[in-house]
Amino acid sequence: MKLSEKVAVITGGGSGIGRAAAILMAKEGAKVAVINRTLETGQETVRQLVDEGGCGLAIAADVADSMQMQQAFQTIFDEYQRIDIVLANAGINGVWSPIEEIEPEEWDKTINTNLRGTFLTVKYAVPYLKKQGGSIVITSSINGTRSFKKVGATAYASTKAAQVALAKMLALELAPSQIRVNVICPGAVETSIDESTVKRHLDDIPLEPDSLQDLIPLTNNTPGSSEQIAQLVLFLVSDASSFITGTEVWIDGGGSLI
Repeated sequence: MKLSEKVAVITGGGSGIGRAAAILMAKEGAKVAVINRTLETGQETVRQLVDEGGCGLAIAADVADSMQMQQAFQTIFDEYQRIDIVLANAGINGVWSPIEEIEPEEWDKTINTNLRGTFLTVKYAVPYLKKQGGSIVITSSINGTRSFKKVGATAYASTKAAQVALAKMLALELAPSQIRVNVICPGAVETSIDESTVKRHLDDIPLEPDSLQDLIPLTNNTPGSSEQIAQLVLFLVSDASSFITGTEVWIDGGGSLI
């Protein structure tokens, strides 16, 4: 198995890409710790991977809360005595609206969850990763990195672009400690993240509707699956990608090229 004896930590592992990655990593031999804001959904992920013969632990924590995240990583290390892999996956879409209508507190919530949450995840993981080296993967998006047509998603796209810059900075900083840092940039994927989206008055932005549609040439506009994204994550956290760091990988069926 590709991840035998490894310990993997996944934020936002209660659904979607995080859940699919947790189940796949467990199948490949990793002990998986799921950090999720809602404990029940994290526990459901762990139940699924245990039912398939895996080993896992669910912890409730808000990725934007420094004390909760510090304690979460301490709990995981106390349980498994090591941390090798981190998937910083937790995120929200937040409010999509004309810029003058986005309230400062709405902007802050998106920034805090997506960017501060990624920062805190990495910050508190690194001391444990440095003990033996490891791999960090950050879930970004095509939005803000290669596609900019989701008008109104200004806060969201800004966090996704910043995650790529963060990964590149850390790839160099952490390379001497044998810690690799990479980014996945999914396009349209069937997950529940749209449930965290509040859209207001987007019709007030004067752009042609056809120019805003998601097009996926590889699949005739059929969205990808969380399981397909999980396969990319597995590659990036495994020894198969041992010479790759500081790299973003778009996984979108070619949609962001249009």
